Amino acid sequence: MTTSAPSWHARLAELGIRLPPVATPVAAYVPAVRSGSLVFTSGQLPFVDGGLRRTGKVGGSVEIEDAAADAKVCALNALAAVDDLVGLDSIARIVRVVGYVASAEGFTGQPRVVNGASEFLGRVFGDAGVHARSAVGVAELPLGAPVEVELTVELR
Repeated sequence: MTTSAPSWHARLAELGIRLPPVATPVAAYVPAVRSGSLVFTSGQLPFVDGGLRRTGKVGGSVEIEDAAADAKVCALNALAAVDDLVGLDSIARIVRVVGYVASAEGFTGQPRVVNGASEFLGRVFGDAGVHARSAVGVAELPLGAPVEVELTVELR
């Protein structure tokens, strides 16, 4: 008996989640590129309906919980970029997540913020969503965004 590959589109539907349109790049880059069996996304901001959900620095004007929700949106936007390039159902696993957090002076909770992306990917992909990760505090992000996330995924 062979087991068919999971449908990640079906899994998103089970969770009541729809992929957004791919965010329009804000500079000279593409949303995602494929190299061999890997897809690398560009850093994705928490765009919803073409605009940022909020601006500001985490630990300052942005609460950790709100920034974690933004990180989830960033991960969803990254999945949309992967889907547009190669199709979501071609994903074998999430390899790596890198999250950048615009941090107020003295803020050290970057891992808690990026958990918003990691936990979301775990809910969608299960064991295939377990990944390596970096959570980096930065002074500023494009357009004043509080968080930015990029993914590396392996294809089937």
